[in-house]
Amino acid sequence: MKVYLHAIGCRLNQSEVETMARQLLAAGHEIVTDPSQADKAIINSCAVTNEAARDSRNLTRRIHRNGEDTTVFMTGCYATIAPQELEGLGGDTKVVANKDKDRLVNFLDPSAAIALPLYEQEPILRQFRAGSSSHTRAFIKVQDGCDNKCTFCITTVARGQGQSRHLGDIVSEIQSLASAGYQEAVLTGVHLGSYGRDLSNGSGKNSHLKELVNGILQHTDIPRLRISSLEPWDIPDGFFSLWENSRLLPHLHMPLQSGSDRILRRMARRTNQASFSALVDDARAHIADLNLSTDIIVGFPGETEQDFQESLDFVRRIGFSRLHVFSYSSRPGTAAATMANHLPKKIKKDRASRMIAFGEELSLAFHQQYEGSTNGVLWESAVGADRHGLRWLGHTDNYIRVDAIGPADLSNKVTLVRFKEARSDGISGEIVGRS
Repeated sequence: MKVYLHAIGCRLNQSEVETMARQLLAAGHEIVTDPSQADKAIINSCAVTNEAARDSRNLTRRIHRNGEDTTVFMTGCYATIAPQELEGLGGDTKVVANKDKDRLVNFLDPSAAIALPLYEQEPILRQFRAGSSSHTRAFIKVQDGCDNKCTFCITTVARGQGQSRHLGDIVSEIQSLASAGYQEAVLTGVHLGSYGRDLSNGSGKNSHLKELVNGILQHTDIPRLRISSLEPWDIPDGFFSLWENSRLLPHLHMPLQSGSDRILRRMARRTNQASFSALVDDARAHIADLNLSTDIIVGFPGETEQDFQESLDFVRRIGFSRLHVFSYSSRPGTAAATMANHLPKKIKKDRASRMIAFGEELSLAFHQQYEGSTNGVLWESAVGADRHGLRWLGHTDNYIRVDAIGPADLSNKVTLVRFKEARSDGISGEIVGRS
């Protein structure tokens, strides 16, 4: 059976799709990159914004147009909260809610083994990584669900309460990936900072996340470990001291959502300007060359021009290196959807454009400070060629996107690069040696 898999949205969705791909390979099936060649397709959908939901619908329609006999299995958050919308798209579309996602591979092949013994994992992981030049990092799902009540977010409804994986299972998976040649693991989850809280029946800040990261560093050989999104109120005391280990990469994504304390309260975000600033100061005091990115929502119900300007000013004071900007999308079932003073689309679009433009200025300034310096880059994929060789894309340890000309065997290798010209989306460089 030929299967096409596609993830829309967050890294957690990508992690789940990669796990399904490995399970299907182990069962003897073929993973294809062209949906028109597939017998079955799996789409892991997203519901965070209206645009993400639209992408899920459009992709499903396109697959049915190009392959009338292809069965599309829709799963993920959008499939969970709006199954009727997807079932009405036409073609052979089946909806699998998040609660049944772990059994999705068995819906395609009842004989497929979902949990592979460790001794069977490494050859499958090697086969999966060899199947794509971009498989240099692996996304590791360490928890699912969210207990937060942010007023704009549908994820709690779609994913349910927080559930953590056991440390031993995570360590075993990462060590198998390292043995298979992966250079980097990225810890992912819906509410990553709550990791372990459900296992101990605790609440508030806890040390479980710190114990998780420390355990991975002590008991695996993965060369590079990266942490994905962390809510600012979840970070335990002493957490940033973990970066004394150079394998833990100097990149943090801490979602702010707004720089206005008034809007943060309306969002039910458990942070404010003062506490967020203190946290950033602590992180920068412990982590050299920190790349700090964030999420910003503009046009939240009731957001005034003064609130927006306050948010811009705070983003400027923090000096983020990258902004992920979203226009507020009303999601049925959330508290914000019932709030008064929803803003016109024109105002939201204007504010998003201004925040995005400012974010590009911040990114350019961050990248410019590295011009002329040398650092290691993990190369991921070739995106073109000229008479001098292939043009490769990769990332530094602090997640700066780098492109350079190099030979054909760079995939999944780290080389030293001298950085030349900075742009808002990264830096061009020149390979000067193996790292």
